[in-house]
Amino acid sequence: MDDTLTIYPASRLGGQVRVPGDKSISHRALLLSALAEGDSEIEGFLPAGDCRATMRCLRAMGIEIEERSETTLCVRGRGLHGLRPPGKPLNCGRSGTTMRLLCGILAGQSFPSVLTGDPQLLRRPMERVARPLRLMGAHIETTDGCAPLTIHGGRLHGIEYALPVASAQVKSAVLLAGLYADGPTVIHEPGPARDHTERMLQAQLGGQNDDRAPISYADGTIVIHPERITHLSPLDITIPGDFSSAAFLLVAGILVADAEVTVVGVGINPTRTGLLDVLRNMGAQIKVMRERTAGGEPLADLTVRAGPLRGTIVGGDLVVRMIDEFPILAVAATQARGKTLVRDATELRVKETDRIDSIVAELRALGARIEPHTDGFVVLGPTPLHGGKVDCHGDHRLAMALAVAGLIADGPVVVQNATRIADSFPGFAETLALMGASLE
Repeated sequence: MDDTLTIYPASRLGGQVRVPGDKSISHRALLLSALAEGDSEIEGFLPAGDCRATMRCLRAMGIEIEERSETTLCVRGRGLHGLRPPGKPLNCGRSGTTMRLLCGILAGQSFPSVLTGDPQLLRRPMERVARPLRLMGAHIETTDGCAPLTIHGGRLHGIEYALPVASAQVKSAVLLAGLYADGPTVIHEPGPARDHTERMLQAQLGGQNDDRAPISYADGTIVIHPERITHLSPLDITIPGDFSSAAFLLVAGILVADAEVTVVGVGINPTRTGLLDVLRNMGAQIKVMRERTAGGEPLADLTVRAGPLRGTIVGGDLVVRMIDEFPILAVAATQARGKTLVRDATELRVKETDRIDSIVAELRALGARIEPHTDGFVVLGPTPLHGGKVDCHGDHRLAMALAVAGLIADGPVVVQNATRIADSFPGFAETLALMGASLE
């Protein structure tokens, strides 16, 4: 993809399409396969920049990863204690998931390590993950609360920890460190957060979820018993399509006047599908078909049709279940009748960019009536959007949301820095074209 992407107004969209593999699950499949004993087979891997950062870091610690195709991997695991000291700082690129989950693993290693990344990542807060790992006995130095991080691995002990806010990345880092602790680690969640790490660990540890299991979770409490763990079994997993990527295509199918779109094989883990609930509340026509399970993760085919929307209020637990979907929700809200209010979403200010300010600035440039709040934004609609030039501020999800806005504008929309889209959805422009969009 060129550095700019031009999107032209669309009169109709249709067809059956697929999206790349889930980014969150791809990261975890790589990391947990590396800690397994034996070869893991991964199908449907997301070959995007963020996931390749995780791959690069693991290779730097001696993990052999065979790329049989762009989306098919064989990871030759070296066991829980098989990682080798990296010869230089581990570069996590722009991937916060890579950095935060590696923190948990590296906290339990017998060697020191340094985690760094691109300037964008070095601005993101890391004390939230360093703090509980220090309680477990890890020695972690941040740089003014951010990366680069210096981690001195060593003996860890189990803790009981209540997450201040629901965060899948912090929870996962503590769980991964818990594999190396000298006793049980108990985590209490204040609300629902992505549970891919728990599901995958459970699959590797025998699939039980009771008081005798090495890992168990229910009612917002996760417990891991390292004394019951001798090894992690290799994975044989097909990664479902990424719901966060599908969201852009689904909203496009709802907003373009003459549209019916089906996205096949999408992950519908309930910790990820808050946007579906919100869109239904707004009146969207959505069908969930062929529900099934793969690798412990639920998936389905999703069909949407164009139709009118009404404003809604989004806050509380819903925010965590759709934290990556607010840029595209804002686009949908510009076409909804009445007011859409987003609150309790302060986390958006510490993503790839300050997503609240960036969403507001760029949609205003296209004519939207949108105002920022400390913890969210409010949109008044419906409002016609006009063409123009916009910038994604280095944020792949904002870039895709602005591209969808171009489909319903009255003239071409030019998205600058569109190469960032490859961080999570390689082939995005080609997929829109398959649906009938005109882009260049």
